[in-house]
Amino acid sequence: MDEKQVARAINLNDGSKMPLLGLRTWKPSHLPWTSVQYAVEAAIAAGYRHIDTACCYGNQVDIGKALHSKMQQGIIRRQDMFIVNKCTCCAVEDIPKCFNTSLTELQLDYLDLFLLQCTAGLKKTSDDFFRNEGTILTSDVDYLELWRAMEALQASAKVKNIGDSNFNIKQLNKLLHLCKIPPAVNQVELHPYLTQEELIKFCKGTNIVLIACRPFGSPARTPRLIREGSDPNKLLQDSFIVDIAKKHKRSPAEVLLRYHVQQGIAVIPKSDKSHHILENTKIFDFSLTEEDMIRLKRRLQSPS
Repeated sequence: MDEKQVARAINLNDGSKMPLLGLRTWKPSHLPWTSVQYAVEAAIAAGYRHIDTACCYGNQVDIGKALHSKMQQGIIRRQDMFIVNKCTCCAVEDIPKCFNTSLTELQLDYLDLFLLQCTAGLKKTSDDFFRNEGTILTSDVDYLELWRAMEALQASAKVKNIGDSNFNIKQLNKLLHLCKIPPAVNQVELHPYLTQEELIKFCKGTNIVLIACRPFGSPARTPRLIREGSDPNKLLQDSFIVDIAKKHKRSPAEVLLRYHVQQGIAVIPKSDKSHHILENTKIFDFSLTEEDMIRLKRRLQSPS
């Protein structure tokens, strides 16, 4: 990383640095997205050095093409990039299979971060999301067994750091008491309608970096959060956030991303539009006031 990248990064518990801004490449499976390669190339051109994907996203081949295209152009080297992958698994043996598939499809020799995507084993079904008539089917596999397989991967030196996704305080606490290698990060949904302040406090106290994977809300996945004035379909249109954006002459998206970064939380907004991708890099050029931060947390407190 150059000096600018280092200043826009956060230290993980092994001393390595992770860029605070990344590109999330998830897209609902029922919607077409043929521009993943373009989005990753646009992100790299805009200065992103953190790319997030997962085994189940089905886009690793295109991401690999984008990475190698930029490497061949001399714009980046492998060591400049921080590549994150996640595994949603059915059993312990699925973790190395998923990992090796990811390396092959991404055309990489190692990953910077590999995450255990859920806290339970999942039963295999005919689709990619382990569902039966819309219900996710879990198995009796303990996530501690899954974590031991993650630790074995890190010992192989093919991944620099391992972490979790969607873990709560109770699950993290159990893991920390029984693991050999503590998680470097916990990737969860965070935004002003889902503040998770206790989780933020816990992770800071245990040296686990948080990554906000849905900083603009999650309209397709959070109907429980819809209440008067806090529809996750309309987080970017919330009048309170719009007013703060106008005060700083920024977009609501920039305010929401800055809200996290200013707390030492990494953000991975997703977009396939080059102007949005570029706009998101501007979050390091301004700061929210202490009053802005307090009002965002208090006024938009998530329901218990």
